[in-house]
Amino acid sequence: MNNYIKLPAILLLADGTVYHGKAAGKIGTTTGEICFNTGMTGYQEIFTDPSYFGQIMVTTNAHIGNYGIHNEEIESDNIKISGLVCKNFNITYSRKMADTSIQDYFLEEKIVGISDVDTRSLVRHIRDKGAMNAIISSEILDIDVLKEKLADVPSMEGLELSSQVSTKESYEYGDENAPKRVAVLDLGVKKNILRNFDSRGVFSKVFPAKTSFAEMEKWNPDGYFISNGPGDPSAMPYAIETVKAVLESGKPLFGICLGHQLLALANDIRTMKMFNGHRGLNHPVKNIIINHCEVTSQNHGFGVIPEDVRNSDKVEITHLNLNDQSIEGIRVKGKKAFSVQFHPESSPGPHDSRYLFDDFVNLMNS
Repeated sequence: MNNYIKLPAILLLADGTVYHGKAAGKIGTTTGEICFNTGMTGYQEIFTDPSYFGQIMVTTNAHIGNYGIHNEEIESDNIKISGLVCKNFNITYSRKMADTSIQDYFLEEKIVGISDVDTRSLVRHIRDKGAMNAIISSEILDIDVLKEKLADVPSMEGLELSSQVSTKESYEYGDENAPKRVAVLDLGVKKNILRNFDSRGVFSKVFPAKTSFAEMEKWNPDGYFISNGPGDPSAMPYAIETVKAVLESGKPLFGICLGHQLLALANDIRTMKMFNGHRGLNHPVKNIIINHCEVTSQNHGFGVIPEDVRNSDKVEITHLNLNDQSIEGIRVKGKKAFSVQFHPESSPGPHDSRYLFDDFVNLMNS
């Protein structure tokens, strides 16, 4: 990549705002809902997080690609973001254990990006105006043509996306002789979640998103895990019914992110699309049960409606976001079922919340 020439590229937002920059990755055009992540590291894990499916990622850290791409540091089998917006797209990398450059990685995965953008200005704009659709192009530089293409992109609200990123066939993960077995409903599960189960003596079987409770129950699991994933949880009646069936069974249930929202919906608590969402590695959350604060990794554009949770006689609040007081965790009264909005597997991110996996294992042992 010594002869790499930076070609012009354009980022157009749905409100008409235009940013000019340089092409990164594949030459082409891509669309999606634009969002930003404030993490200072872990770009490869972010790129491969299935929860970002259908979204254009703005990275607030100034340097992306500077430590290259390492094949072991992935959260799914391929890149899930629709496109990338960054300040410095570093093709030359410094880490000896890296397998390839970010440019070669993006070319192989056919990902379109734009660099040399004032991401500080862009993030401030998104914070003020809210999440919206956007288009990146390094092949079409006519703004009017890009506006026409962008007008055809559907809103994230109302989209069911999990079935598009979920596994097509069931598969197993871990030691089949482990003392506990967990059925994982894959709505976009991250690999580090499965690693966390395996390290705690839990054997997992991962099922496609639309697998029924009856089908998963044939495997005779000790508990159920409802994964993270992309899209609007209210557009997933199939998953809500599955969660209800798990609750009726009385078996332990643990949900993360989208799984948290689905547990809420299964208990008549509505969800909402957030103005910006929470995406980053430094979100402070308080566990109000044990009066303990932790720094968390987060990635979500939807959340549960706080008033519904507080008025519910079915659930109680376990975690609160200390930035905006949004509901970050609930547990179902009289059931072995709980969920959190943040990511305790935290890849990337702090490890403050890993205890939640231990709590789930303890429920299966009780």
